[in-house]
Amino acid sequence: MAAQLLRSAWHASRRVTAPRFALGSFDQRLPSVFWGRRLLSAAPQVAASGASVAVEAEAARLRNVAVIAHVDHGKTTLMDRLLRQCGADIPHERALDSITLERERGITIASKVTSISWKENELNMVDTPGHADFGGEVERVVGMVEGAILVVDAGEGPLAQTKFVLAKALKYGLRPILLLNKVDRPSVSEERCDEVESLVFDLFANLGASEEQLDFPVFYASAKEGWASSTFTKAPADDVKNMSPLLDAIIKYVPPPKTNVDAPFQMLVSMMERDFYLGRILTGRIYSGVIHVGDRVHGLRQTETSVEKIEEGKVVKLMKKKGTSTVLINSAVAGDIVSVAGLTRPSIGYTLSSVEVMSALPTVELDPPTISMTFGVNVSPLAGRDGTHLTGGKIGDRLVAEAETNLAINVIPGLLDTYEVQGRGELQLGILIENMRREGFELSVSPPRVMYKTTEKGEKLEPLEEVTVEVNEEHVGLVMEALSHRRAEVVDMGPVPGHVGRTRMSLTCPSRGLVGYRSVFSSDTHGTGFMHRAFLTHSKHRGPLGNVRKGVLVSVGNGTITAYALMSLEARGVMFVSPGMETYDGMIIGEHSRDTDLDVNPVRAKELTNVRAAGKDENVQLSPPRLMTLEEAIGYVAADELIEVTPKVVRLRKRYLDAGKRKLMRNKPMD
Repeated sequence: MAAQLLRSAWHASRRVTAPRFALGSFDQRLPSVFWGRRLLSAAPQVAASGASVAVEAEAARLRNVAVIAHVDHGKTTLMDRLLRQCGADIPHERALDSITLERERGITIASKVTSISWKENELNMVDTPGHADFGGEVERVVGMVEGAILVVDAGEGPLAQTKFVLAKALKYGLRPILLLNKVDRPSVSEERCDEVESLVFDLFANLGASEEQLDFPVFYASAKEGWASSTFTKAPADDVKNMSPLLDAIIKYVPPPKTNVDAPFQMLVSMMERDFYLGRILTGRIYSGVIHVGDRVHGLRQTETSVEKIEEGKVVKLMKKKGTSTVLINSAVAGDIVSVAGLTRPSIGYTLSSVEVMSALPTVELDPPTISMTFGVNVSPLAGRDGTHLTGGKIGDRLVAEAETNLAINVIPGLLDTYEVQGRGELQLGILIENMRREGFELSVSPPRVMYKTTEKGEKLEPLEEVTVEVNEEHVGLVMEALSHRRAEVVDMGPVPGHVGRTRMSLTCPSRGLVGYRSVFSSDTHGTGFMHRAFLTHSKHRGPLGNVRKGVLVSVGNGTITAYALMSLEARGVMFVSPGMETYDGMIIGEHSRDTDLDVNPVRAKELTNVRAAGKDENVQLSPPRLMTLEEAIGYVAADELIEVTPKVVRLRKRYLDAGKRKLMRNKPMD
């Protein structure tokens, strides 16, 4: 009832005080900024004495804004349009997705920061990932900003990750601007937008938003077509078909950063990258003071009992992202987001400060990891043929370097050159493995294991995820049956607005039940279904899973796989290999049609004789094999199996290659 009254009052206030914004002009941007060039004139020029007023004026021009949303709701496309609106030269679509895997997969993996100029103001914009597995990227950067643009698909409405990113923004006291994207679609009407606004308002209220946060401004946009509007429309006039209303709203609704220019310099490191010439480049927001090139600074780390000094050095370079280019600056003021080069040891979460300061800034609290995998040396009979980095030491160094730049990943050394890697999900760890194999690493990887918690009373708690599924009506039964085996429970179910014959289900499911389910879901729905998931909470253990996978076909031969052998094995199940590939004793070559494992010989060759007769030779016709990708292998592998990863191939194998030892260990628990 309270939420309904709040919603009614909110709608009434919107009808009375709907904001209107004047259109921007390209001539109103700072004349000293030319995109694509290295500029020193873009730096704040502050006099050495009597500089407080000038510094405060410079800080008042700043706006720090994060763009947050669920995956595929249009964040990165929106950033492209804002950059172009402000004069940036965009070489290609999704310009901020600079990582190779981001462009290949069409998702944002790491947060990016850039700045644009609009009406004598400088906007520091942070693009964040929308996938739940990369939620740590959102958590560590949302503390750098004073405002956020919450992008919601006007057709889909708020989904699982929308709730996650909004909760983080509200926790830091931000007042988000709601942007309903993709309103140009035929299925989106003004009534649907009103319904989505109400759903978002309810989400704000359920997350404990303050009265000021509940009074959020609403805008309508088509990031694909490059326009935004303060009122609902599907096709604005050509002279107002731009992003000016949204840019004006940022200046109006997002407050400038609070500054303390008279205090010594302090900055919390939120991002880190490595440069071949400059070494570590540390990026973060300046919380107080002013920094100049050549200043002496040191890195501080907060320990459990005190503050530890890590390193002291000189600021060699100050840099700032302008559009898609990096410019050199001479100085920067409190509230700005800049990159510093000159120190070699500080990392993410450390504090950079003037040498007289010995207090560290509070670090960001991240949600705990929910899944872990063990990385080790590849010890299969085919090891060392493809990769260049083979030893446990090199694997460990690479994992430690990854943990320094990604706070959502923990690396714990184990026995015999093994390392336990903890993360948010199988996709996050799969991206790490894919990057390592492209860098020339060979390694063996264990199946994902869910990380449990134990209460003071000894009760076992497991991570629970919120799942949103959208499928055709004919696939509902199949999806429900599969998820029930994985201990999922339905929370809500109903038709998809504007889509006839589509059903949307909201469920809660243990993380262990969702491992490997995405490929099964895609197969069950023939590629027409959508599934989104996000971490919800830790809950009571829901018991063992149902039968979610069949047995496998295990090779007992070494050598080259023959078509003659596979011809007789096809009736036993689905093959993962093709003729001409190499195999070894203990390698998994296919999925058995039954629930038990079966040892087979895929290298058996046809016996040669000197007899020639009509019809003697059989015409070998094989079905195409199911060649597994790395992500499919991570979701498929069982507790007594490993994934062999090399730069060229991904293989599945039994943990114990010897068949006799496998029988001996069959009834014993795995490590």
